[in-house]
Amino acid sequence: MLKAGDQAPRFSLPAADGSTFDLAKSKGRHVVVYFYPRDDTPGCTVEAIDFSRARKDFEAAGASVVGISKDSIASHCRFRDKHDLTITLASDQDLTVHKAFGAWGEKTMYGKKIEGVLRSTFLVGPNGKIVRAWPSVKVAGHVAQVLDTLRGGDGAADAPAPKKPAAAKATKAAPKAAKPAAKASPKAASKVAKTAKTQARKKA
Repeated sequence: MLKAGDQAPRFSLPAADGSTFDLAKSKGRHVVVYFYPRDDTPGCTVEAIDFSRARKDFEAAGASVVGISKDSIASHCRFRDKHDLTITLASDQDLTVHKAFGAWGEKTMYGKKIEGVLRSTFLVGPNGKIVRAWPSVKVAGHVAQVLDTLRGGDGAADAPAPKKPAAAKATKAAPKAAKPAAKASPKAASKVAKTAKTQARKKA
């Protein structure tokens, strides 16, 4: 897979809007090139929606975004229309561009090793060189990381925060000790003693 500092391969691919996306024509500005496995699957849908929602932010930062998969143009159009996607979706059915970037290779799925699309993103600079590459992309928070890098950050913005350990449950309070029995008053004790003497005389 290509890495930061490598020259990005030149390519042109058909896009869902009927145009041809040509990387060479984007020279002088940044381009976010991301590869995803398949249209309208859960992770790919979230990623495409996230990029679409942030499209204006990328444009304001001087970059365009293109998503590439091996799906057909017809599939891209259905995917775009279903989810109101606003980014460019390009079709690479023969996998030429995938392989040029290193976005096609061996991966593990359900415990088995297979050949397939490696979800990855590349930020291509105005000079045509790769500024940063994200292999094995985790969708959650990824778009924010790419945008942060484009703006000159370290790419850690809005990354999923580590989960805090659950607070320990409060222990139940120990039961209060029973109060000692109240002592009899002197008057009550004297009364009991007199009663006992009276009963003893009667028996005598």
